[in-house]
Amino acid sequence: MLSCGNVHITEHYVEIHNGAYRCRLLPVTEEIIRCITSKEEVREDTQSFIMEKKNYPKVEFWTEESEDSILLKTRKVQAEYCLGDDSITFRHPNGELWLVQSTRELSEIDVVRYTTGEEKPVVRRVKTVDGERNFIENLKAVTERRAYRGRLFFQWKEQEGIYGLGQAEEGIYDYRGHNQYLYQHNMRIPMPMLVSTQGYGILVDCCSLMTFNDEGESSYLFLDTVDQLDYYFLGGGTMDEIIHEYRYLTGKAQMLPKWSFGYVQSKEQYYTAQELKETVARYRQLQVPLDCIVQDWNSWDPGKWGNKHLDKTRYADLRECMDEIHEMHAHSMISVWPNMAPDCQDHQELFEAGYLLNDYSTYNAFDENARAMFWKQAKEELFDGGFDSWWCDSTEPFSGPDWGGEVKREPWERYVLVGNEHKKYLDPGLANAYALMHAKGIYENQRKAREDMRVLNLTRSGYASGQRYAAMLWSGDTCATWESFRKQIVEGLNMGLSGYPYWTLDIGAFFTVRDKWQNRGCGCNTDPTPKWFWQGDYEEGVRDLGYRELYVRWLQMGAFLPMFRSHGTDTPREIWNFGEPGTMFYDAIEKFIKLRYHLMPYIYSVAASVYFEDQTMMRSLLFDFPKDREARTITDEFMFGPALLICPVTEPMYYERESHSLQREKKRRCYLPKGTLWYDYWSNTRYEGGQYVDIEAPIDRIPIFVRAGSILPTSEGLQYADQIPEQPMKVYVYPGAHGTFRYYEDAGDGYGFEKGEYAMTGFVWDDEHRQLKIVSREGSYKKGEALRYSVEIPK
Repeated sequence: MLSCGNVHITEHYVEIHNGAYRCRLLPVTEEIIRCITSKEEVREDTQSFIMEKKNYPKVEFWTEESEDSILLKTRKVQAEYCLGDDSITFRHPNGELWLVQSTRELSEIDVVRYTTGEEKPVVRRVKTVDGERNFIENLKAVTERRAYRGRLFFQWKEQEGIYGLGQAEEGIYDYRGHNQYLYQHNMRIPMPMLVSTQGYGILVDCCSLMTFNDEGESSYLFLDTVDQLDYYFLGGGTMDEIIHEYRYLTGKAQMLPKWSFGYVQSKEQYYTAQELKETVARYRQLQVPLDCIVQDWNSWDPGKWGNKHLDKTRYADLRECMDEIHEMHAHSMISVWPNMAPDCQDHQELFEAGYLLNDYSTYNAFDENARAMFWKQAKEELFDGGFDSWWCDSTEPFSGPDWGGEVKREPWERYVLVGNEHKKYLDPGLANAYALMHAKGIYENQRKAREDMRVLNLTRSGYASGQRYAAMLWSGDTCATWESFRKQIVEGLNMGLSGYPYWTLDIGAFFTVRDKWQNRGCGCNTDPTPKWFWQGDYEEGVRDLGYRELYVRWLQMGAFLPMFRSHGTDTPREIWNFGEPGTMFYDAIEKFIKLRYHLMPYIYSVAASVYFEDQTMMRSLLFDFPKDREARTITDEFMFGPALLICPVTEPMYYERESHSLQREKKRRCYLPKGTLWYDYWSNTRYEGGQYVDIEAPIDRIPIFVRAGSILPTSEGLQYADQIPEQPMKVYVYPGAHGTFRYYEDAGDGYGFEKGEYAMTGFVWDDEHRQLKIVSREGSYKKGEALRYSVEIPK
């Protein structure tokens, strides 16, 4: 080791001792620099809940020292530590400024654990809209250890945009000039990851509560409880490269079953196994495609909240019904909860084993043995009874104090209220990690049980690295308004920019009612008390033509999400509730469900690229058009994979609420990013990029554009995702630029793809000679079989 005063240099890192702090700069790859600041000995090997354990290769780096700074350089990134002001400046290899991470602060705190000690817990059990909750009245705080509150300060460039941070409620796209509170709640899924329009990302290894602040004179991230400040600078240059680096650190996104990319029908709620089967049968009778039916909560015996054993008066024939659903080439999903009523058998088993948290209701997902027992309970009747996938609801189990009341609290009040409730029952340093560990248990234990079935876990909360546990996040219990719909698009864009590839929402929103409490679902139609979250605009649900229009537009957007799922309360959601065949809303819904299946070869190939190439399905325009300054401002359009520009209709054109007719032009203004030609998907009309265009948008159509050079594989007549089409695949090619596409096939389920059991066909479009060629074919799946396809070029 070379020692030069306050600087210590080894072959792996540079460490600077500067006053009370020690700062270690550690190249992880040529593009990634890990920065650890501590008041004690710097520790690289502390347990991380979000970083994937791996042995990183040795990275070659160089150092240059001056009187007051030391510069660490790889081939791709420069990081300079200044002894004078404790700043770390990141630069491109040519010296161009990327970011000044101006200083860091650590303030010592007591970390307390809450317990009843020797006393018997005083339990106040409350029924809320979001399930039954325990509140313990006699908890006492006991100091457990010392830790720190931390702050990371940043100096942004004047025109720099900051994105990511997961999903919130406010619909903020660019976080410059804003605050954000990063805590788990219904409708909030924080991620400790931000990205910049300057071409870098910051990933913080922190599972505590956090806040982002850019409103005052200083800009910083606040970390509630840490042992040291530990973050990674991701110098990818492009959004795709930054996300690749995020996945390199936190783990590859798992492949989901092919059927999960079909249409998923859900609602609050189906009441019997027979009803699940009959709903699937009716879709098959109508010849409207469907891949999954969902059983929401209350499948347990009355009064046994969260029990993973079924009410036999309603589900005695479960195995028979599941077999019939499978015979119809459909699948199923079941809602499970982490908290349980004290008088049910699952609760008793976990309690006797010591696997409950101190709310005496929620199992301890941080304990491997507790996760195994939870899985055993879920497997016995639900998984072995035929359910194919999981809906892990309420995985932020301590949000109850805020899920009630007539008036929505101030943002900081909600952060403190819900955050402190999590800190009562979880280690404060892990307050944001419960859903992550819950997903880990589901994934790892199902893989031990069945390698022939891929894990799918739809979960309301999550955290960085959850993608490696096959967790599909959804945005929580939204309300049916056009404003909420618009905000949901923004939140989805920021989730993708946070590195997380699997995100969806409740098509049509969860709540439709506001004042007419008699029409509430969730068993709440006897309580007239207003609720701040039950704020839909449509008191009569599907009987209101205004809601039907909103639902259709929401569904049209949802057809281009990683999961295409309808769900909600207050009003039914199946297609036949929106009219008869031949009527405008029914036909529009049917058209877009069928469009999803028409595009299935493209969609499943894009899904495969998430695993194989660390790609993102729902793509902010920042991914593909970073130099287009106008594209940076667009919050209501996105790319779905590399080819399709989706422009949802986010304003009513036909009806206001209460079925009041509107006389409005049926057009939508769309921005077409510069640098490429665009084709109108419906008409094949060509447009130059870099302009706004007004496009026809009747109820059965939203503007969709295809980028020139795109190769779009399609199928005809599918009723379910795994169906083998009768006709050869049709490949549409859109001239105007050279293009490539990797078409993916596999068994659709199981983990054979990890052993090379897949087929990846490389297509290349030569625009100059107008030729489409297959240039490569990888994998052992269908080896030796010729790919059957035809080619169509729009005129």
